[in-house]
Amino acid sequence: MLKLRDVLASTLGVILALVLAGVVSGGLLLLLIVAFGISEEEEMVVRDRSVLVWDLSTPIRDTQPLGELTTVFSTETGNLTLRQAIASLEAAAEDDRIVALLIDGRQGEAGLGFAMLRELRPALEAFQASGKKIVAYGVDWGEGSYYLGSIADPVVINPLGSMEMNGLSAEQSFLTGALDRFGIGVQVLRVGEYKSAVEPFTETEFSPENREQLTALLGDLWGDFLTVVGGDRDKTPQQLQQIAANQGILLPEAALTAGLVDEIAYFDEIAVQLRELTEETEEPKRYFRQISLSNYYQNDVSLASSSYHSQNVAVLYAEGEIVYGEGEIEQIGSDRLIRQLRELRDDDSIKAIVLRVNSPGGSATASELILRELQLTREEKPIVISMGNVAASGGYWIAMGGDRIFAETNTITGSIGVFGLLLNLEGITNNNGITWDTVKTAPLADLDTISRPKTDAEIAKIQQFVDQIYTLFLEKVAKGRDLPPAQVAALAQGRVWSGADALSNGLVDEIGGLERAIAYAAERAKLGEDWGVEEYQNEPSFEELLMRTLSVQNPSPLTAQWLQLQTQLRQLQTWNDPRQVYALWPRLEIR
Repeated sequence: MLKLRDVLASTLGVILALVLAGVVSGGLLLLLIVAFGISEEEEMVVRDRSVLVWDLSTPIRDTQPLGELTTVFSTETGNLTLRQAIASLEAAAEDDRIVALLIDGRQGEAGLGFAMLRELRPALEAFQASGKKIVAYGVDWGEGSYYLGSIADPVVINPLGSMEMNGLSAEQSFLTGALDRFGIGVQVLRVGEYKSAVEPFTETEFSPENREQLTALLGDLWGDFLTVVGGDRDKTPQQLQQIAANQGILLPEAALTAGLVDEIAYFDEIAVQLRELTEETEEPKRYFRQISLSNYYQNDVSLASSSYHSQNVAVLYAEGEIVYGEGEIEQIGSDRLIRQLRELRDDDSIKAIVLRVNSPGGSATASELILRELQLTREEKPIVISMGNVAASGGYWIAMGGDRIFAETNTITGSIGVFGLLLNLEGITNNNGITWDTVKTAPLADLDTISRPKTDAEIAKIQQFVDQIYTLFLEKVAKGRDLPPAQVAALAQGRVWSGADALSNGLVDEIGGLERAIAYAAERAKLGEDWGVEEYQNEPSFEELLMRTLSVQNPSPLTAQWLQLQTQLRQLQTWNDPRQVYALWPRLEIR
């Protein structure tokens, strides 16, 4: 956990290095000024009869992003955590100063996962149940934003806008052809017909097994969307499916005719309606009394929730790929997470722990080390698992350390399988005049070489590791879920399941979000009424934050695609399992 003394100790050295490198300029100086929170803006307050404005482009994550220098020095950011967003909506429902909620989709959406969207819905329902009005306005409605906005009355679209109602898709880029062209060899060992994380490096398209599981998964996610939105708009899933199949992208008049929106209007026209709600008379006619969701949290909700408690539920966030060692920003470093678990175990004020898992997995060794630490901690304090958008492979492995597992109906769950990926540079080096030679004292002495493909004997030895870890994975799940080994084997094979299917086949215990998991942990620890919540996350060094702040922000679509390819290649560098065996779900863009 980042401490102030660590920041102060490293700040001078970092800035000096940047000066010597010629990096510190007026722009960086401005960055540092902003980072230290120097601002002339006055604090916003909630006035009577205000509209709470939720800009859907506001990033909402499980934790505050660690990729910005400003997070070290200030909590005044445009970002919200999931718990902050939920707490703000729930508080606004009871706040007499708030008369309505505007779901503002003019700037697009932040790309939240469907499981997170599902967790936000009950807070919207509670706001609506309080008798207060919800207005949703968008220019280009997508499925993600509409999953939230459909609850409103009215739902409004801009006259030049559009509505996307064309279903979900999953896209994967495949590097196999490029690796072949450059002479980079790939050998794969895996257990599980559906274990697909290696396919980007070995195939040119989805395998039949992977296509089968993705079809089922997307079907579940889409089915949940149709059910939820259909309930809001008084339509059956079949009617919405017909719209998706026959129209896909709807212009405003078509969306109005189909009953997906209630009004076609410019935003200034909606502002007039909101102005009437706020009973504003003094400001310009286009103005209505308002406060953003993030400012409402910072100035009202956070102050109300900052009281001291002698007994607490700790929420520990495990977000990102699981790697062996310390790890980097947005990774789950086994050493860091284990260290935090030990600190929480020794903290007498922490009576229970909720581990929030949002991870596709990663290193099998790191996952097992984390699981062991969870098991040791569980002997002293209750541990509850809350699954976010994805808890697959290694992410599901570490979930076996909990007393109870919560997931949303559309959480990507399971992928019980492992693989090994062995690269060699024989082709690319030989093609460029580089050759290799080796002297060794035993046949397997250079087992870890990348200068040539592995021999059959070496493949057989490594396959033993893969088989052993897969068997261990099955045993962990069978014991952790109290399921017969044969049933676990049938559910495994690297296959992913939706949270709804995971509940029916015994892989999770209950459908519910993070708040439900926290409440259960408090019940399990018998905390009564007087208890609080303490949140913890993996935090990088000051140097990492500074370098991340200076990196590319808001890339263009072309740049984003290139960065995605870079991420896939960089992923190979972070695969640092000592045995080169991984429990990982591939990075897929579902949209």
